[in-house]
Amino acid sequence: MIQAFGLTSISRKARPPAVDDVSFEARAGRITVLLGAAGAGKTTALRLMLALCPGRGITYFRGRPLYRIAHPAREVGVLLGDVPGHPARSVRGHLRMLCAASGVPGRRADEVLEAVGLVSFREERLGTLSRGMDRRLGLACALLPDPHTLVLDDPTRGLSPGEAQWLHGMLRAHADQGGTVLTTTGDPREAARIADRVVTLDAGRLVADQTAGEFARTRLRPRVAVRSPYAGRLAAALTKEARTGRRSVEVVREGGNRLSVYGTTTSVIGETAFRHGILVHQLADEIGDMGPDSAADGALPERAPTAGGPAGGRTPPEREKTVFGFSVPDPLTMTRTESTPSAPAAQRPPRPNSSAAPALSTASAPASSAEPAEAPPRAEARAAVDAETAARHPGRPETGRTRLTHTRLVPTRVVPSRIATTRISALRTLLPGARRPFARQSWTMDPETRTGGNGVGAHSFDTDSSLPPPISVRPAPTPLRPLRYEIRRAAGVGTGFLICGAVLVLSVLTAVALAGIGHTPQARLFAAWPRELPLPPVALAAGLLGALAFGDEFRHPALAADRGTVPRRLGLLTAKLLVTGATATLLAVLVAGCDAEALYLVYGRELTQVPDDWLSLSASWIALVIGCAWAGVLAAGVFRSTSGGLAAVLAVPVAVVPLMHTAFRGPAERTVADLPSRMREVFLLQWPFGGDRYLLAVARLLVQPVGGAMALSLAALLCAYLFTTLRARA
Repeated sequence: MIQAFGLTSISRKARPPAVDDVSFEARAGRITVLLGAAGAGKTTALRLMLALCPGRGITYFRGRPLYRIAHPAREVGVLLGDVPGHPARSVRGHLRMLCAASGVPGRRADEVLEAVGLVSFREERLGTLSRGMDRRLGLACALLPDPHTLVLDDPTRGLSPGEAQWLHGMLRAHADQGGTVLTTTGDPREAARIADRVVTLDAGRLVADQTAGEFARTRLRPRVAVRSPYAGRLAAALTKEARTGRRSVEVVREGGNRLSVYGTTTSVIGETAFRHGILVHQLADEIGDMGPDSAADGALPERAPTAGGPAGGRTPPEREKTVFGFSVPDPLTMTRTESTPSAPAAQRPPRPNSSAAPALSTASAPASSAEPAEAPPRAEARAAVDAETAARHPGRPETGRTRLTHTRLVPTRVVPSRIATTRISALRTLLPGARRPFARQSWTMDPETRTGGNGVGAHSFDTDSSLPPPISVRPAPTPLRPLRYEIRRAAGVGTGFLICGAVLVLSVLTAVALAGIGHTPQARLFAAWPRELPLPPVALAAGLLGALAFGDEFRHPALAADRGTVPRRLGLLTAKLLVTGATATLLAVLVAGCDAEALYLVYGRELTQVPDDWLSLSASWIALVIGCAWAGVLAAGVFRSTSGGLAAVLAVPVAVVPLMHTAFRGPAERTVADLPSRMREVFLLQWPFGGDRYLLAVARLLVQPVGGAMALSLAALLCAYLFTTLRARA
């Protein structure tokens, strides 16, 4: 169950907020639809609920705010747009990668593929999927951790009717299993077909919260608005002619001298009034309950001024306008009469909790001993959608089974703008979001709620604050299995394999060419490192792989698709450093081995003799390649792009190495000399297992211009990454 209270976005540049004090609830086992035209605030409301944009308000998912849920993906499945996966990744590989991020077994990917009908497309690349297949994949990603709640933003946009019908069936199946479904749409007919409850927004404000049947009756079917001082006589005449002509006509007495007639046209009503000599003041076609007096019908009753509200006790002018084609008729005077050529009608007794019984229409028939049961809201909604076309042709007789004639009362919910539905009005007086029509309430939380008490918690009201609690955008959670996620991410795309293969071939060709030219040291031959280049090809390739580790995340944010960014977590960073370090080590060993084999095949043993200091040379070589890879990872994480990471790798030998060579060449060499012996004298330590030799090797590596520059660059990039991470969490 979802309970949203007081959702209000931040207004910018003196403009009204995109969402203003929206409160509603979505119950478990039902589909709730947020309906509104483009710009009504549907997407912003969802983002406020999910704490993806700053604002005010609070949303409870089964009694807990989202930030109090340990693993939000297992509670709420989100689909806010297309799947932002790498276009070269396969469908199954993408889901298996997300399985590691969600902490679920890899076999879950095959289960959801079968559920959404993508088993035959599991090896297809994401870039080749159609809109319908992409939407199926998005639903599979949302269902992957088996969440209780689904939140979808206009999921049928751009889909064919068949694909939309399939998606509606999936949402209905999830709701029938006890889950909560909240989706948005701009099509009223679609909302009536799939929803159990429809919440209507217009200009960022809540204007109606209705069941599907009530929504279909008031919004979908065309009607004729009639005003006549003899409304009762006209209703009786219309009912009699409809029964005689075997036409389905519904007459609603909405109070005073106003009628709403469904299933006929203005010409038919005008001719009927003329034949019976009935004076008519208004005769107009309308959609739903939209009309010239809808604002007056839906306006709030006059009341005494409240704190923070307008003086004079009258409704402000901006509240009296018609919003999204809705008016709210008076529930105490409204009646509904359905006329068909069958049994007579009977009056439905008023509900026990109603203060007064609605007045019956004067178009009555002989009493009947039985009354058919009222259709369920969803069945009534579907019947209304199917009857819309037939209502446009009232002259044609109905085919098929005729309906029984009955008179029934359908109370209409009075929902003024910015006032939540009466269904949750009592709840809203106790929880954040409850407001009087024109007076804002305070939003002071109980200390137990702030410190993590169980349940929703108690909320007190303080006169010092009149705004709902602020919504702070929190960083996305880290993958539950970051190392497994990073391995599947790197291995799921062929870019890394292509880079490794290309650098192996390039290194072999470069080593053979350098040996043929001559005057190249043996160490540079094994590394395929010409003097004219700042770095060997394998180091550049390792830096590119490291930059892609974060660059692809920002370009295709599959890990945080709803946020459009990558979570800055130390666990994810550690996993990326481990994977890129292992890849760089393997690549360095392969390049040196392949170069040596190529030189042996071309030139014999003369150029492949193992040098005496092979251990220090190997350590320096591997450290250089790993340093370039890590520099690419950190720089791409700081600058949020692959090009930024690769530029940082190139900046080390081009800019940092000359600086280090100029500043520390002499002092560094003197510092390294006899360093182990001086440390032994100061700390009185005896190096076990020849540790002084390893310490000396590390020191010599660091005092080299390239090694020192790389260490300094890595330290600076790591500090920058930590700084940006802490700033994002602040």
